[in-house]
Amino acid sequence: MVRRFSYLFREGASTVAIGGAGAGWDAGTGAHSSECVPEVPSTLCYTACLLPMSRTQRKALITGITGQDGSYLAEFLLQKNYRVYGLIRRSSTINFERISHLQDQIELIPGDLLDPSSLISALRKTEPDEVYNLAAQSFVPTSWSQPVLTGEFTALGVTRLLEAIRVVNPRIRFYQASSSEMFGMVEESPQNESTRFYPRSPYGVAKLYGHWITVNARESYDLFACSGILFNHESPRRGVEFVTRRVSHGVARIKLGLQEKLKIGNLDAERDWGFAGDYVEAMWRMLQQENPDDFVVATGETHTVRRLLEVAFGHVGLDYRKFIESDPALFRPAEVHHLRGDYSKARQTLGWKPTVSFEKLVEMMVDSDLSLLERSRSSVAVFGAG
Repeated sequence: MVRRFSYLFREGASTVAIGGAGAGWDAGTGAHSSECVPEVPSTLCYTACLLPMSRTQRKALITGITGQDGSYLAEFLLQKNYRVYGLIRRSSTINFERISHLQDQIELIPGDLLDPSSLISALRKTEPDEVYNLAAQSFVPTSWSQPVLTGEFTALGVTRLLEAIRVVNPRIRFYQASSSEMFGMVEESPQNESTRFYPRSPYGVAKLYGHWITVNARESYDLFACSGILFNHESPRRGVEFVTRRVSHGVARIKLGLQEKLKIGNLDAERDWGFAGDYVEAMWRMLQQENPDDFVVATGETHTVRRLLEVAFGHVGLDYRKFIESDPALFRPAEVHHLRGDYSKARQTLGWKPTVSFEKLVEMMVDSDLSLLERSRSSVAVFGAG
């Protein structure tokens, strides 16, 4: 086994962690806070003698930086004093809304998971210490209508990036965003790192390939490559095509009198929903370990879509049963009925745990959409008056 460098250095009689141990998230705003830092387990504190005595700024490259997770991770790493790069495809339709407040603090690099040469070029230009692969075709229903494209990005894109790392610098630490959708038709509950996979969508199948090619790269080439098996994680930055945001946005529109009904699919599907801002810290903690490994990141609780509706509508004083309509088009061809994660390994090894409850998460999202729609309506009114 190759002895790996730590990210600690000795200063006098004390050991100093560059970037700190971690931090919490403000449940109301989604902003990062330096308070309530959980105790760091000893596994995070590597052997001091392995460390170079350099204090140079650490660098990270994030694929999918314009997405929900990418934007939260960029914020988190900036607070850790990283130099943050984001890989973006050359496109006229890129949405920078989630990172607009960060664009003067990060550097965006052209690259494409379909193009190996662009990945090699991006790695050589940025020389990152860590790479976080969050890019994917990530909307599960779309994977049935575009299974080949889903496979190219979500499965083979991981292979291309790992191969680029092998070519440019095998010492780069790599994080792969795996998914609870890999469990699919679950055989036990809760699901942990040893639970058998049985994906039920092209997306889940593609994610499973990305997961196993990451494990294979670690075992074949001794790359520091970790997979985070993240269960559903949401926030006000979630796209409106996802059920949680569909609900929060629909509730806000109904409350403001902008629509009458909310179309919904399977009310009985059960998911383990957490806050995306919590989960990016777990990603980072995985790459601070002495040895690479895979971790389930979850809350350990499961809720039905029906319960999601109850909490969201209840938050604005409405009864969900009066406002929903079943839409067969929103049912999956092959349903995943139940997901609940066991994050005990992440808690024990990484010192990580979720901080935002399901109810607070839903309320946060509804409040955000109410504010967003009210601002939009006020802007329209002002424009009309002018």
